[in-house]
Parts: sequence; C-alpha cells; structure tokens
Amino acid sequence: MKKYIVTISREYGAGGHSIGKRVAEELGIPIYDKDIVKQTAEASGYSPELVESEGEDISRTDSIIRGIVASSVFYSDSQDVIHDVQQAIILKFAQAGPCVIVGRCADEVLRKAGIDGLHVFIYADEERRAVRVGEMLGSSNATEIRRLMSRKDASRHAYYNRYAGKKWGDGRNYHMTLDSGVLGYDLCVKLIVDAAKALDAAPAQVKKGG
Repeated sequence: MKKYIVTISREYGAGGHSIGKRVAEELGIPIYDKDIVKQTAEASGYSPELVESEGEDISRTDSIIRGIVASSVFYSDSQDVIHDVQQAIILKFAQAGPCVIVGRCADEVLRKAGIDGLHVFIYADEERRAVRVGEMLGSSNATEIRRLMSRKDASRHAYYNRYAGKKWGDGRNYHMTLDSGVLGYDLCVKLIVDAAKALDAAPAQVKKGG
C-alpha cells in the first residue's frame, strides 16, 4: 500500500469506524476520525463539542432553511466554517500519505482535489445495527435506539447531500458498498484491504477509470 487512501462512509451502527480501524491496522496506515474533530476545533476556534455535532450532522429542515439563507453573500453559519476547515484538514491528511478517513464527505473532498482513493460505503440491516447501537449506548430501549439511528442517518444524508451534492449511500458514488451485517466485519476488512492493494498495484489508467 503506497498511494491509496481509503474513505469510509457508513450508516449509523453499521461498524464503519471499527472496520476502518482494522483496515488501517492491516495496511499499516493511520486512521483519521476523531483526529479531524480535534484539529478542526483547534483551527476554527469552535469547541470540540460543536465540531462534533455540526461536523457531519445536519437535519433535513436545517438543510433547506440554510440553503435558502445561504443564497445571501452576507450569510455564513458555523457548519459552513466547520466544513471548510474539515475539508482543508482532510486534504492535509490525504496529501501526507496513505490513510483511512471516516465520514465527513471525504470521498467527494478527494475527488474534487483529484486525489486517488478507494471509496467505501458500509451498511447493514436495521436489526443488526440496533443491536450494535444498543451496545454502544448501554441501552435496551428499542424506541430510543431506533429513533437515534433514524436521526443520525437522516443527518448524514442531509450533510452529504448539501456538501457533496449527491445522494448519500447511492452505490454509484462509491467503489464498494458492503453489508457488514451479512458479510461480517472480518470479510469486510479483507475485501477492502485486498481492493486497496490491488488498486495500488494497478496501472495508472485503470485507477483513473474509477
């Protein structure tokens, strides 16, 4: 693995971070997730809590309202600032060398910058995701769990739609879409690692074709 950067987009509770972490370990490269939050907070002056909440989440209603208001050149909101700073930090990480980057429209950021990457979307059925989310929350409240899953996924969808201008989760936006619930984490990791190594060894014209 010499050149390729792996980006992981994921449904909430599908294990994207865990899979990304293991991919990074297998390839011997760093993974960036919370690091993006930390550096964005330092560079923007916003609190880590605000960066965490606005760095990838936006409600559909907020997206529509902000889109209307943002038509004014005089308007700017914290999420726009955070996104711009995050974008610069993602590019800094990518330009430093091979890595795994989780979420935050990293796939589109790299595409626009002309940087090669293997773009992956991780999903799973609602039942399996609910089990994982319950474990993360330490909760068995099914209503609470499913409400959080719905809110998180809707927020990520709206965020991706706003800043990438594409449909979040659409297979055409990624090189691989993997069902972690059916395939399991081990196989997902293997498929991503094998694909990254194969792409790295492929002729340049093959890489550009994706």
